[in-house]
Amino acid sequence: MTSRADRYVSSDPVRRRLRRLTRSEVMEEAVAFIRQFASETGQSEQAAKQRLRDVRRSIRRTGTYWHSPEELAFGARVAWRNHARCAGRLTWKSLLVNDRRTITDCDAVVDQTLATLRQSCSGGELRSAITIFAPATESSMPPTFESAQLFRYAGYMQEHGVVIGDRANIELTQVARRLGWEAPQQITGFDLLPIVMRTADGIRHAYDIPADVRHEVSIRHSSFPGLCDLGLKWYAVPVVTNMVLTIGGIDYPCAPFSGHYVATEIASRNFIDPTRYNLLETVSRALGYNPDETDGSLWKDRALTELNEAVLQSFRQAGVTIADHHSVSDHYITFAQLEHRAGRTPSGEWSWIVPPQAAAACPTYHLPMVNVNAVPNFYVSRHTDGASLAIDRTSLRDGKWRARYEQAKRRWRRWRKRRDRIWQRA
Repeated sequence: MTSRADRYVSSDPVRRRLRRLTRSEVMEEAVAFIRQFASETGQSEQAAKQRLRDVRRSIRRTGTYWHSPEELAFGARVAWRNHARCAGRLTWKSLLVNDRRTITDCDAVVDQTLATLRQSCSGGELRSAITIFAPATESSMPPTFESAQLFRYAGYMQEHGVVIGDRANIELTQVARRLGWEAPQQITGFDLLPIVMRTADGIRHAYDIPADVRHEVSIRHSSFPGLCDLGLKWYAVPVVTNMVLTIGGIDYPCAPFSGHYVATEIASRNFIDPTRYNLLETVSRALGYNPDETDGSLWKDRALTELNEAVLQSFRQAGVTIADHHSVSDHYITFAQLEHRAGRTPSGEWSWIVPPQAAAACPTYHLPMVNVNAVPNFYVSRHTDGASLAIDRTSLRDGKWRARYEQAKRRWRRWRKRRDRIWQRA
């Protein structure tokens, strides 16, 4: 159900996050992507040449082009393969891709996203899936999600700075309330917020989450019944909604991506981080540990281990797919080996790939990593992780003069980005 719209929006924060590519840069990324698609899918040389002619002609005339369904599915899977902050890319080839680029209505975007969620959750096992809506162009922008994930728990700011719920969602909670959402009469730390959407013209709407997709797991521990008294729970499926999918110079700012959780994401980060629930001491006391003992008691380590065990137990008893950090680390090592075998450099960001729990006991801790920042890829903002995205030329055999030309071009682009940042600060 659509709530009252917030019409007091005078800027476009979504467009400010998108990469600013010149027409020549779009052409360059498009040509590289079409050639990669032809190489990895076995497309005939004649078909590849014809496709390149069509893409070049379209970019010269309009500044953009339209991906075929096969190119879109391939690009989304390669973007996942290239994304340096995901440790679970071993199954990148099995990503379920739903092409919904013709849908531009806000209500329909929400309906299709929920339909994909139901599809990926059917049969008990969670399957990674992505729904791709219309691309951003100079004259048009699709509806987009306001939150980092589809499901978010409310954060209520109380007197004296006390927060009930998720601290990361205090602002989103205030936005939802302005749009007509009413918090429960007895608020808790785990009240699901509505889905907040922003239309192409900047108007925000709130949508209630249907009961059939509200899959939540209560956190319990078989050996520590006191943990149940805290009332901890978490939603079963993470659906990332704030990342821009970029393929061949085309940005898709509305491409919700669903997968499954690693236990440390919930137990070691969401529940524990000071900027989230900040429950380390509370959980420790519920488990029977004394946070006041500071000399060699290792109560933090014990509490984190048992909380991870509780999350794993609870999800598995509920029949929801979840992974432990040791298994995911082993899967990443296998992924890296397969990438090397295919002649590609596996892109990895150490601080994201290495788990926050028992890091040194995982093989990824000792693995050198490099973020290649190759496109296709996912990014949040051109000011942060999107700033360094470019064509991966490590596998290309460029001659001396071509290499110098590419180096000069990269330097000019870096200077232009620095200039844009200075102008924005001014």
